Amino acid sequence: MKAKHILFTAPGIAELVDRELRPLDAHDVLVKVERTSISAGTEKANLIGDRVTFHGKNKPFPRQCGYSAMGIVEAIGSEVTTVKVGDRVAASWTNHAEYCVMPDYRVYPISDKIDDATAALAHIATFPLAAVRKCAPELGESAMVMGLGVLGMIAVEFLRISGAAPIIAVDPVPEKREKALKLGADYALDPFMEGFAAHVKELTGGGVNVAIEVTGKGAGLDETLDCMKKFGRVALLGCTRDSNFTIDYYGKVHGPGITLIGAHTNARPKVESYHGYWTDGDDARAALKLVEMGRLDLACLVEEVYSPVDAPEVFARLATSSYFPVTQFDWTRLE
Repeated sequence: MKAKHILFTAPGIAELVDRELRPLDAHDVLVKVERTSISAGTEKANLIGDRVTFHGKNKPFPRQCGYSAMGIVEAIGSEVTTVKVGDRVAASWTNHAEYCVMPDYRVYPISDKIDDATAALAHIATFPLAAVRKCAPELGESAMVMGLGVLGMIAVEFLRISGAAPIIAVDPVPEKREKALKLGADYALDPFMEGFAAHVKELTGGGVNVAIEVTGKGAGLDETLDCMKKFGRVALLGCTRDSNFTIDYYGKVHGPGITLIGAHTNARPKVESYHGYWTDGDDARAALKLVEMGRLDLACLVEEVYSPVDAPEVFARLATSSYFPVTQFDWTRLE
């Protein structure tokens, strides 16, 4: 069976192509995809040819993209018991594709209370959720999110749910700061303002207890460290692919006892969750439960929706843009 896929065929080039799907194994699910989300940081790195390791080597082109989707179960393998044909599902580690063949443990049935846009962000929501879990913010501890892309926005929401106070959202784009305030941030600051670190320490009574660094840039981490309170915890959620930067580790990490936490989404258990370290499936289900109970809003983050036919133009903009909106593809609009 063939299906439409969006592929990065060369640096900066995205194409909608036909690809053969693999046959279903006993524990596989065939999902007819209806909505997929772009994770701008990761997909831009893949698109422009940045360092993306695959089995220890830089990933070659063509590169498959996308990993967070929702759709309808079209068929199931002989041993699948968790979903049935016709179920609406959210799915993790998918592709931007018309159909996906998925292991059953990466597919989660969703209720009618979960809209398509939300379901297509469920897997992406697990990334900041894992970072927040690893930092273990306590009620009343101050928190900061450096970088307000989709991961940073969701991190603001999870910190609000966790009881962090105050929450400081940081980004140079005014529109992002305004949205972060609506999502639960107490303050929203431009990192390039004069006296930024001193202002953060004033707002937090001496420094930040918990920080989620999402920019993936050395300058972002360096400035985050300037804002930390003694014994603070910093989750490195952004993928810092460029190692060519210098941090004063003795003065900014070693001396004040700062904990730097690797928060890549794959740095989590594969099978069984435990305190502070949940599987991506358990985190996805937790995010969906919080949405159902009215405590988390993911759909409000989506700014633009396109047909997959528009993928070449959408990704061309991503490749060259410093500000890219939270964007989804609607796979019901292929024709």
